[in-house]
Formats: sequence, C-alpha cells, structure tokens
Amino acid sequence: MSITDTAAELTRSREPFVQATVVRAQKPTSAHAGDTALVRSDGSIDGFVGGTCAEASVREYGLMTLSTNEPLLLRIVPGEAPPQSSEEGAVTVANPCLSGGSVEIFLEPRVPAPRLLVVGETPIAEALAQLARPLGYAVEAVAGEDAVPHGDDAALVVASHGRGEEPALTAALRLGVPYVGLVASRIRGAAVLAALDVADDQRARVHSPAGLDIGGRTAAEIALSVLAEIVQERRAAERHGAPAAAPQLAVDPVCGMTVAAVDSSAHATADGTTWWFCCDGCRTAFLADPARYAAAS
Repeated sequence: MSITDTAAELTRSREPFVQATVVRAQKPTSAHAGDTALVRSDGSIDGFVGGTCAEASVREYGLMTLSTNEPLLLRIVPGEAPPQSSEEGAVTVANPCLSGGSVEIFLEPRVPAPRLLVVGETPIAEALAQLARPLGYAVEAVAGEDAVPHGDDAALVVASHGRGEEPALTAALRLGVPYVGLVASRIRGAAVLAALDVADDQRARVHSPAGLDIGGRTAAEIALSVLAEIVQERRAAERHGAPAAAPQLAVDPVCGMTVAAVDSSAHATADGTTWWFCCDGCRTAFLADPARYAAAS
C-alpha cells in the first residue's frame, strides 16, 4: 500500500496521524526532498524521511504536533550536543548519529474533523447537516431509530420530532458526548428528559430546547442557533480544559538524544529499568554493557 493509500485509509477510519514531508535535504543525508512518511498516534512510522536516527526526531516531534494540532518545520542537523533551538513554527535539533548533511521536514497533523451526529429526517435536521459542514464538522445524519453515537463524537443533536429520541439521547449521555441537544418545546422536552433512564446529573447535561435564544423561527435559523451553541460550548471547553498530553520523553543513554518513550521506539529493560534509544544500534551497544551506560546516565 502506498503512502497516499495509507493516508486515505487512516482518514476514512478517523485515525489521527502526522504527514512528514522532506522539504530540503543537504548531502550526504539519505533523504531527498519530497520523501514522505506518516507518523501514527502510537509513534509508528510508515514511509521514509531519513535513517533510523532521523526517524527518532520525527517520531518525537510528530507526536508533539498531534498533541498541539499545530504544524511544525523540523530541522535536523548533525552534532554531538543535544541542545535545541526553536522559533515560532520551527525547531532545530542536533542529531549525533547523522554522518553529515541536514534535513528539513514539514510535520502536518491530520486530525479528524469533529463528528456531529444529527438525528432526524426533519427540515431542522437537514438544515443542521447543511450548515455544520462549512464549520468543519464531519456530519452524519440518521433517522432516529438508526442513531449510534460514538464516544469521540463532538455533539449529538436530536431533531426527529418524537422518533427515536430517548435511545439516542441515553446512549450519548452514557458515552459522555460533550454536547447533547434536543430540539423540542420546553414542555415536550421536559417530558422526554424525565423519561430517560440516566442519572440526574447526566439528564441535566441535555440542552433542551437546544440552541441559543436568537429568536429563530425558520428551520435554518433554529439550526444556526444550535450550531452557535455547539461552537460556544466547544470553545469554552478548549479554553478551560487541560491541554492535550505531549508524549513522554527519555534520553538515549548511549548517544544522548531525546526520544519519545513509546513502544514504537527502540527500548530495552535492564535491572527493572526501561531504557529508550534512537535506533537499534544504540540499543545493541547498551545491551553489550548496560552497567557502563546506566552509570553514565
């Protein structure tokens, strides 16, 4: 499977990844401009953007860009010292394993669009689906009885006018979907919520009537008010929530490189301690004399 095919498959399956593209290579590096690789969320790499030592830096900073969802230009230069320099949108790291030359790699995170599940086959449901797509949401519109919320959904809005409301709302609340909305009058909405088989704190999470009070009358205006509320809730959660976790880092005891402490990095266990390496070469050197390198770390 080509890198293009793999990227397409990851996109279809809504798996986050980073596309790493060599934009500049200085001889004698083994990479060439245009070489491409994909860094998956577990740190595994498909494709080629340089040797194993370069891959260690691509893995580390690729996982970092996934946590920030911000692109980055990674410059890898030969050198013995581990210090790095950074500027807005770019970072330069020294790699003691490079035999010469340098390489610049553009890291572009590909994070799935937030999924919005719209339940119903009503004019309001149709308007929600149409207006949400330009806002960057991956919309799935289904009939009430066909609704299957996912734990990673950004929002679920029920606008089915009585068809399949309770199962969809209950499933979304139990999964912890961040925004759960019901398009209904206050009286009917209260009756629907009272019938839900969920705890009171979960029931209180339902936005009913869904949407900000903008005086909307038409289907499009009501849909606009609901989407405005979804955006408002999502951005507030981003401002007050904990930042995404950056990858755990470790120092290669052989060459001194900083590497991502993930299973896809070379590693070994000695005397109950796990050590992480930039490549299998450093791992082999360590295993030949663990006491020497452990003492120096």
